[in-house]
Amino acid sequence: MLKRTAIILLIAGCGVLVATGFGQWPLAAIVAKLTASTGFFLLALVSGACRSAYGNRVLAGLLASWIGDACLLGTTDSAFIAGLGAFLIAHLFYCAAFVRHGVHRPAGSLALLMLLPVTAIVIGALWPDIPGPMRLPVAFYGGVISLMVALAVGARFAGGTWLIPVGAVLFFISDLSVAIGQFQRPDFPPGTWGLPLYFTGQALLAASTREQVHAAST
Repeated sequence: MLKRTAIILLIAGCGVLVATGFGQWPLAAIVAKLTASTGFFLLALVSGACRSAYGNRVLAGLLASWIGDACLLGTTDSAFIAGLGAFLIAHLFYCAAFVRHGVHRPAGSLALLMLLPVTAIVIGALWPDIPGPMRLPVAFYGGVISLMVALAVGARFAGGTWLIPVGAVLFFISDLSVAIGQFQRPDFPPGTWGLPLYFTGQALLAASTREQVHAAST
């Protein structure tokens, strides 16, 4: 029952958020975003996140993500920096979770070598639009999310569930949509495709804690 409730919160919140944006119904968008974020946190709890060291770290990452979502409801540069910091902490918790699970180093290293150039190209394209004080934090953040995805791939090759790398990759792509929306502000809101990817990625990472509990009990 609680799992179904969590999924409903996720889907309904994300759907309303994408449909309303922050145009004429800003309050609805705020409530929808925090509802969806609460959904992925609840999903981790009902999946048994508290029953494993891996799950505890993922749960901490989801909590940091919830805080990041709240910060990004603001429209100022300081709100964006606060959100960036919260999500940086979330990615570090995910990194810790994947390391705790166990990582296949060759696979993880290869993934990192493939991801870093992609991240560099994207940040390079955004570089002229990024304010000077934000450039170093954004570049550092890009390196951390690349490491997070690489460790997720390594965890998969070390026997982890497919939920881990897929969730991490979706989170990575959604971060690109946030950066594009923040610094380039295109006519077509990138959140339209980035938000569903983000919440799906977080849901998969939350659900991966259940697989870890099952693995520990066998």
